[in-house]
Amino acid sequence: MEAVKCLSGGASLEANAESVLRAITPSLDPTRHKGQAGKIAVVGGCREYTGAPYFAAISALKIGADLSHVFCTEGAATVIKSYSPELIVHPILEESYNISGVNDEGKRDISKKILSEFDKWMERFDCLVVGPGLGRDPFLLECVSQIMTRARQSNVPIVVDGDGLFLVTNSIELVSGYRLAVLTPNVIEYKRLVQKVLGCDVNDQNTHGELLSLSKQIGGVTILRKGKSDLISDGEKVQSVSIYGSPRRCGGQGDILSGSVAVFLSWARQCNLAAERESTISRTNPTVLGCIAGSALLRKAAALAFEHKKRSTLTTDIIEHLGQSLEAISPVS
Repeated sequence: MEAVKCLSGGASLEANAESVLRAITPSLDPTRHKGQAGKIAVVGGCREYTGAPYFAAISALKIGADLSHVFCTEGAATVIKSYSPELIVHPILEESYNISGVNDEGKRDISKKILSEFDKWMERFDCLVVGPGLGRDPFLLECVSQIMTRARQSNVPIVVDGDGLFLVTNSIELVSGYRLAVLTPNVIEYKRLVQKVLGCDVNDQNTHGELLSLSKQIGGVTILRKGKSDLISDGEKVQSVSIYGSPRRCGGQGDILSGSVAVFLSWARQCNLAAERESTISRTNPTVLGCIAGSALLRKAAALAFEHKKRSTLTTDIIEHLGQSLEAISPVS
């Protein structure tokens, strides 16, 4: 495959994203049952932010995942449920304002209960998306830290975005050395990561070397640096996705990306498990494949949405074009 040739040592930095999409997108098979095409969980959503977890979770379904869950606070749950009946919403997270009168022992009990509730579902998930609409409440972040630790113990892949990156930047040990973790920072989030991990400012003259060094320093975590060209590294090499997207930079596109990467990562892992017959794809890191595919699909859907909506393009318009964009690259078989 051309995609894999590039990934496994070809001279070109630019990934053959369409070949990756075709390679890892499963065909629609009537013999498969519900759940085999992916079960994704989004951990995020609080009083202030309900759109971001919805965008990530619904994008996963629109691409082709079978089930999409959202774990959020009670204050966010009803709102998120009202957006779509397709999502399975769990209002189990708590914020500090809700337990302000509770002593430390009581807070520990609440934290244990939250983790216990999440544990009931953990083994069902193919990937977690942590961070969309999470907010920065200290108690909430501490509970999510424990969820991430438990997911890591269970070898569940984790895509970290939004406020999840704030959490990880301040507690890098949550993902350090975990090769099934993906970080998707924007310009500001990337700057904070570089300052925290490498102890310096971003060097725009050595973009690729810096990204490679950052990924290595965090133990081979895959990083998707969002920008004019999305740059992806797992500490071994750097890949680029430069497909033209849209000049309309509406908020929420990062949430689409995180949900998309989660689905494609889980599909790439399925390819690896089935893969003695496809030895080239099986040697490629599934987190890298997931990032390449997610980046490419978002850009194509954004371009298609802009073609129709121009300046009035919104995140919901891009989501509605995800399926059409994927079908154009990897037709249903």
